[in-house]
Amino acid sequence: MGIQLWGAFGGFRKKTGALIGKWLNGQNVITPLPHPSEAPPTASQLLVRNKFALVVKWQSWISPIIRVGWQNAHEEKQTAFNAAFAYNYRNAVVLNAGTPELDYSKIMLAKGRLSNGFMVTLATTTDAQLDFSWGATIENKIGGPTDLLTVVVYNPAKDRYATAVDAAPRSALSYDMAVPANWGGDIVYPWVFFVSADGKLNSTSEFLAPTEVQG
Repeated sequence: MGIQLWGAFGGFRKKTGALIGKWLNGQNVITPLPHPSEAPPTASQLLVRNKFALVVKWQSWISPIIRVGWQNAHEEKQTAFNAAFAYNYRNAVVLNAGTPELDYSKIMLAKGRLSNGFMVTLATTTDAQLDFSWGATIENKIGGPTDLLTVVVYNPAKDRYATAVDAAPRSALSYDMAVPANWGGDIVYPWVFFVSADGKLNSTSEFLAPTEVQG
């Protein structure tokens, strides 16, 4: 909506129809709306767009988990999703022969002050099952036995996720997660973090080693 200045014959500011009014160097200036460039994008512009799309697409499938994981780690006018995007765009995108790819080991799904799991390990002892375990120690003294485990497992070969929210309390010291049977033989990428029982605090996500699912 444009705002009229100094009567019917004065200038205006903001947008009115296809025009934009503004005060520039002591004068009222009216300009047309900018038109999209018809020039083809440069190689650097295409690279930025591809990197942007890569991170947005990957995060979008697990956006509810990211909203919790970054709930206390974003600016006032920034969403949790955007804060995670900014971090992962800067740190987790690599180039392979000029093509952007994700370095899963550098992706951060959660950032917070709650204690991480102590010495979390992952084993595969049963077909299509991942066995997580951790110690009882609370390293930074923030957290307790009622904190709840969140697990995210990504399978690049299938481009699918397996997730578990509130999977087990910290006091359980272990959690066995079933994944789809057709994942047998695939390499998967797992992350874990804890969330307080009231949902207000979370730990920083921990990436575990890539693991082959037994089939």
